[in-house]
Amino acid sequence: MEQLTAADQVKRRDLRRMKLVATGFFVAATVVFLVALFLEGDGDAWSYVRAAAEAGMVGALADWFAVTALFRRPLGLPIPHTAIIPTRKDMFGGALGDFVGTNFLAEDVVRDKLRRIGISRRVGTWLSEPVNAERVTSEVSNIVKGAVTVLRDEDVQAVIDQGIVRRLVEKPWGPPLGKLLGQVLTDGAHHKFVDLVIDRTYDWVNNNHDKVLQVVSERAPTWSPKFVDTLLGDKAYTELLNFAWAVKTDLNHPMRLALDQFMIEFSHDLQHDPVTMERAETVKNQLVEHPDVQHFIGSAWGAAKKMLLDAAEDPSSELRRRVREGLLSFGNRMVDDDAMREKVDGWLEGAAAYVVTNYRAEITTLITDTVERWDAEETSRKIELQVGRDLQFIRINGTVVGALAGLVIYTISQLVT
Repeated sequence: MEQLTAADQVKRRDLRRMKLVATGFFVAATVVFLVALFLEGDGDAWSYVRAAAEAGMVGALADWFAVTALFRRPLGLPIPHTAIIPTRKDMFGGALGDFVGTNFLAEDVVRDKLRRIGISRRVGTWLSEPVNAERVTSEVSNIVKGAVTVLRDEDVQAVIDQGIVRRLVEKPWGPPLGKLLGQVLTDGAHHKFVDLVIDRTYDWVNNNHDKVLQVVSERAPTWSPKFVDTLLGDKAYTELLNFAWAVKTDLNHPMRLALDQFMIEFSHDLQHDPVTMERAETVKNQLVEHPDVQHFIGSAWGAAKKMLLDAAEDPSSELRRRVREGLLSFGNRMVDDDAMREKVDGWLEGAAAYVVTNYRAEITTLITDTVERWDAEETSRKIELQVGRDLQFIRINGTVVGALAGLVIYTISQLVT
């Protein structure tokens, strides 16, 4: 027998108590009947008492039989249409599944219930509380930690190698890079980068007078006097510094315009010139096959895994902070933004309607299959434990109502005779 919980043990004690009370009413009716039968005379008051007690006994026995027949065979006798729950358990399970499917899993019922509940507003109100947002963030962090820990490193690495890197390598890089570069040039976003390169070039020239002189001296003929090399070096440095300054300060300098034209032509060649596209592919293969790049690809998951675990573990990490702020923002929007709330409710209603429409049979099968797996006798005991106490009132009422009905019937019979 299945172990009873504390609540079930209380229900079992209450059931036994009510059975004793109901049986007590029957015993009382029997005692009154026997006393009245012994004391009654012809047409005296005891005959009325006897008739009432007799009818009460009949009512008590009839209702005892009815209640008992639900759960077992009365007195163990194979009487037809008794032990209804054990013998017809599977039919009840199927009927219960059909009832739930028809009355609770109907699309209009589900939509109406969700609409009246207002899930989005409730969720938004709950999430807008910092304590709740932090709680959800902690749960999400635990899920992330669990998922990352469960994943095998070799499986993830295989996905990275075959599903990501291989796909990137298989596709030509020239056209998309050329298109991206063309968009950057069109938007003028490259100007800041060009300004940075030119500024750094000017600063380098301005701070490296000695290196310029050294280069000129190293390139000069061996027979050239030193003072001549110095004069030439100073001249070269001055011209180079003036040129760098001119490029830096003049936004329409020919050097800048030439650089823009070069990048425009280069972006076009990356998309349309076979030679440039082929060279881009060569550079791509060299880049991917470089040992440092291969090492980075091989260790990418390990680094990402450690980063995720550290971020999920640390309550003050940027990841958890952004998740927490995102949840708070989402909760506030769900409370204040009627349009968004209606949209979310519509999604939820649509998802729930899709589930009950397409999987209603599978859901109700869960009920019927579960009931079919139950042991018949154990099921009968469980149901009796839950509702048996209330059913004992039927026996009590049967005794009382039977007695009153018997008294009325006997009185009428005496009046008409």
